[in-house]
This record gives sequence, structure tokens and C-alpha cells, in this order.
Amino acid sequence: MDTPPAPLIVAAVQATPVPGDVARNATVAARLVGEAADAGARLVVLPELFLCAYHPPTLHADPARTDLAADAAGEIGDGRLDALRSVARDRSVVVLVGASVRHADGRRACSAVLVDRAGDATSAYDKQLLWGPEENALFTPGTTGATLVLDGWRLGLGICYDGCFPEHGRAAADDGAHGYLAPSGYVVGSAHRRDVYYAARALDNTMYVAFANSVGGDRDWSFNGGAAVYDPEGRPLVRAADEGEAVVVATLDPAELARVRSAHTMLRDRVALGARRTLTAS
Repeated sequence: MDTPPAPLIVAAVQATPVPGDVARNATVAARLVGEAADAGARLVVLPELFLCAYHPPTLHADPARTDLAADAAGEIGDGRLDALRSVARDRSVVVLVGASVRHADGRRACSAVLVDRAGDATSAYDKQLLWGPEENALFTPGTTGATLVLDGWRLGLGICYDGCFPEHGRAAADDGAHGYLAPSGYVVGSAHRRDVYYAARALDNTMYVAFANSVGGDRDWSFNGGAAVYDPEGRPLVRAADEGEAVVVATLDPAELARVRSAHTMLRDRVALGARRTLTAS
């Protein structure tokens, strides 16, 4: 696999959005992106459904207020995102943030919205693996994976539950990914699983992983932070606490990526595993 030409500084964010208040949440996101840019980040990852908040009662009750509308090309022109567009354009930063998106064909998706350095917003990826009855009642699953190419880095996109499946990260690696971006929504009580899954996806595929998560919220939908960037051996380069707003920043290093992939050759050594036999012990 090709190695990226230069390091890339990435930020993962945790914060508390207000259910249904897209304009306010976009303004908070813009402030946090500015903080990340001050620390040198060129790519910022924010949590799953951050723009509307991961709050199923509000998403059920008021889709007109919570959703962003995408045209047939996936472009989103909603004025509530103006603050986020401006900071991306003014600071030359790429932003990935979760949202509920209504597509031109009527599908409602749990999406990762990409805001590029020109300030243009696009629905970049729809979550393929929906979690539990709440998400399945709200959204239609996506049908295709996605890889973001940024400054020579290939970065697979996943949203929360996607990252619980080894094959999702492996599909990104099979597409040449050097890293995996995971806007997520892990609730209080799930910290063990949160910390295992994304470290495992990094190690499984010898790739960097940036994990963003909401934090706080009301009693029924309260989230546990832990935003992190993992190295290609699954070690956290940076990790936020389980409480409180935070922006964590790390450098994705092509030399370290090459070193790990030379030492740990899982991607190259894979073989097709054939039939299995069953043994019965007496």
C-alpha cells in the first residue's frame, strides 16, 4: 500500500449538543473546530448526530427541525451550518460531523457530513449498521462504504456501531485506508466496549483511528466522552476523559504507519479460510 507523503494533524472532539437545535450545535462545533485549528489540526472529527444531538425522542417528534436536506448530489445548503462553513473556509480545515440527513429520494439517514476547505457541506457517508430498535425506526441504513482522500491520506468513514464490526474496518483497509474516522455516540456504561472496539480496529488493520463522542446529556440519553486517536498498533495517542468538553489532537505519521505495517503484516498475510471440521470429544 502507498504511504502518505506527509504527516496529518487530526482532532477528535467531545461536547454536549442541545437536542433539535441545529444552529446552536453548529455554532458550538465551529468554536471547537477553531480550537482544534489553533492546535494545528487540519481535520476535525465531531460526534455522531452532533448537529441535531443523539436524542431519539426529539428525532422522532420533530424531523423537520432536526434534519438537514441533501440534494441528489448529496450537497447540503442549510443556512444553519453557516458558522461551521465559515470556520472551515477561514481556517482551511476539513470537518466531519454527524447529522440526520433527509436525502432527495426521501431516505432519512444517520450521516457523516463533510465540510471541506471551501466551506461546502456534503453528506459523505450514511451509517450502514444501525444499532437497536431506536435507530432502525428512525433511519434507513446506507448501502455503500466511503473513503475520504485528504492530503494523500486515505481515511475510511464509519459511524459508531459500524466500528463494532471487524469487517467494516477491514473493508476500509481493503480500499487502501491509512486511517478510520468514527463519529460516535456511546452512552454512559459502555466505556469498556468503547475503548476496546476502536483500539481493535486500529490494530486489526494497522491503521490510525480517530474516535469522537458526545458527552453528557439528559438522564435517559447521557454520553461518556472518551474521544481519542489510536495509533496503528491500537494504542491511544490521546484520549479525553469520560466527562467534560474536550478537543484532543494527534499527528498521523506516515513513517510510523510504514514501520508498523512492515513489522505487523496482517493485511498482507491474510488467506482465505476454507471449510471447517467438527470434532467430538468423548
